[in-house]
Amino acid sequence: MSTQSSNKNKFIYALVDSTDLSIFNVRGVNKSTVYSLASNNIAAIVSDLDKSRVRPDRRNIMAHREVLEQLMRQCNGVLPMRFGVVAQNSMAVKGLMSANVMLIKEQMQRVWGQVEMGLRVTWDVDNIYEYFVATHPILREARDSIMVGGREASRAEKIELGRIFDRLLTEERKQYTDTVVDVLQNYCTEISVGTPKVNNEVMNLSCLVKKDEQDNFEKGIFEASKLFNNDYLFNYTGPWAPHSFVELELQSPQKQTVI
Repeated sequence: MSTQSSNKNKFIYALVDSTDLSIFNVRGVNKSTVYSLASNNIAAIVSDLDKSRVRPDRRNIMAHREVLEQLMRQCNGVLPMRFGVVAQNSMAVKGLMSANVMLIKEQMQRVWGQVEMGLRVTWDVDNIYEYFVATHPILREARDSIMVGGREASRAEKIELGRIFDRLLTEERKQYTDTVVDVLQNYCTEISVGTPKVNNEVMNLSCLVKKDEQDNFEKGIFEASKLFNNDYLFNYTGPWAPHSFVELELQSPQKQTVI
């Protein structure tokens, strides 16, 4: 078991309400003891580090995630910190909380008693381009006009074909995202719309949901999915700490207090 030291670097996992604390039966980064440092009715959940930086490898990221998962089970207001936030010592942590007390409490109130749920909808097809060709006459006609007689398309023609495909993809994503958001807004507090990362991704939503209404949220997903045919796959995850709904631009009372 590691020994707590006020002078050691502090890896910060999250900020919580100091009245919402209990014993932490979980190990942090490097299997270190997880504990709290309180100031102004706010508590930073930390563990000690011998160095000022932490390697973002799988073991450390999982340890960070496991601490947050326990906090979400035990606490009502959890402001998760991004992986790798390290303060120089206990005094620096408390100074950070004191300098940002109003912002921290505002953000804590925003997510109080709530969790983040994720929803990813994809086109469940082998080839998204060929699917759009088959389902969008304007794209099919443009492709066929280029391939008349089996000739090789010019670079300009390929660019134009790609432009049509991208426009149709963007339009359908917006249409379907609006449809799902219109349903889910009745089942959650806030919705954050992410940017699709791959061509077959229709939408990537983060939803802020009350802890005691997660079952109801699942009903909302089922309601939304009924508006789509079998070409679409709905996959939801969570509950998670509300990363997508915490906007913490913490100002340090001293330069370089937080790394």
